Amino acid sequence: MELSNPIVTIFSILLVLLISICIHNLKKQKKDAKKYHPFGGTVFDMLKNYGQLHHYMTDHAAKYKTYRIFSPFHGEVYTADPVNVEYMLKTNFQNYGKGTYSRSIIKELLGDGIFAVDGTSWQQQRRVSSREFSTKILRDFSSATFKECAIKLGNIFSEAAKSSNQIIDINDWFMKATTDSIFKVGFGVDLNNLSGATEENLKFMRAFDDANTLTYERFVDITWKIKKFFNIGFEAELKKNIKVIDEFVYKVIRTKTEQMHNSKDDSPLKKQDILSRFIQINDRDQKYLRDIILNFVLAGKDPIAITMSWFIYMLCKHPEIQEKIAKEIQEATEINEKITSVADFAANVNEDIINKMQYLQAALSETIRLYPALPVDPKICFADDVLPDGCNVKKGDLVAYLPYAMGRMKFIWGDDALEFKPTRWLDHNGYFRSESPFKFTAFQAGPRTCLGQDFAYRQLKIFSSILLGCFQFRLSDEKDEYTYRMSINIHVDRPLQVRVFNRYGLTDP
Repeated sequence: MELSNPIVTIFSILLVLLISICIHNLKKQKKDAKKYHPFGGTVFDMLKNYGQLHHYMTDHAAKYKTYRIFSPFHGEVYTADPVNVEYMLKTNFQNYGKGTYSRSIIKELLGDGIFAVDGTSWQQQRRVSSREFSTKILRDFSSATFKECAIKLGNIFSEAAKSSNQIIDINDWFMKATTDSIFKVGFGVDLNNLSGATEENLKFMRAFDDANTLTYERFVDITWKIKKFFNIGFEAELKKNIKVIDEFVYKVIRTKTEQMHNSKDDSPLKKQDILSRFIQINDRDQKYLRDIILNFVLAGKDPIAITMSWFIYMLCKHPEIQEKIAKEIQEATEINEKITSVADFAANVNEDIINKMQYLQAALSETIRLYPALPVDPKICFADDVLPDGCNVKKGDLVAYLPYAMGRMKFIWGDDALEFKPTRWLDHNGYFRSESPFKFTAFQAGPRTCLGQDFAYRQLKIFSSILLGCFQFRLSDEKDEYTYRMSINIHVDRPLQVRVFNRYGLTDP
């Protein structure tokens, strides 16, 4: 109690000071002869609307395309204009990066991994990661792992389908499945979430998910450094979660390193998972390995599960599209005989088959357009600049593009921008047609284009083709509406409750 009153006083004084600085900056900008983006509010408005922040940003983007938010420490510019996005991510790429501000926010979780750094460090990791992601060994290993996890998940759904009254949280199962698959590909470790994880594994996953959410809160709560100093509030929780994460990851790295040192030179241990491949490059710096792998897990765990959850949700809301996808899958796999298990069906799914599924890829892309896993991508402006729209940005400004808002902009996608319409991705012959990455920004663009884009689509298509080929999904309450919860990634806000129905008379586990 004795400590709380001084802290409240400090926060009250700080709040008044910050508001005064914002007002001062606003008056100063009005007197400046340079052209700036329209005023869209302050960081306090963002904090007030935190629970629906992406709605808030989308409304402003529809009104202004690009707008400025006033913060006491630096300017903040948010854009949904593809022309500005191309300028930031490609034309003047060197002037926009993570910077010290963003790095200070994410360094506890992501360290010096590829998503947290710029310059030489980023180039080195990008070069090594690009080479590793392109290997046939990793591609084959990951595809086999994805199929294995999809079969396990399908067996669980098959059991649920035996009772039409059983409701499952499909979001929870997708999280377990993608965690299993990404850890197998990333670390060579079987977490066995789908079969019943150990308490140690569950503790790590909870810590990782919570740290993800708490880290994002730093972007909005400008008092986070004070909370960190006093070790209070969400910063105290974040510190505990990072400790759990580090203990788990360093243990995995030590175990894998020992296994590799004790194995023969031609052992598969040295050829398959990503951790093994990076240990061969640098087995001495465990912090380097920790950061590399956690960045990979962040990129591959939540985004895939999130996309699958929103995908099934949209297909439940549009059953005619779900049936059209199921028909395409059945035609592509050419299954005519009796199917008794998910494994039977999955045996007919391979890379050549899933590449035939043009409508499936269109529906997945449409889901990602409306629900991009990373809804906001912030950069720091390294030197005073003028964006293509003629407005100025200052050195040190946070300049962010908005994948979530951009997916909903009528000036980008047309009057039907809010509709779930997979056919917008197909040409007149029914073949998938990609869009400009500066318009469809879910996988970034330019030099930082996501290395795992093909990797992600492959996993999504393997999971989707097996599960939608075998099952039909319906919301437990067809009138129910879901939204997002605030985090680095755009998670479904609560358990996504569905019923599952067999498309075949599956009898075997």
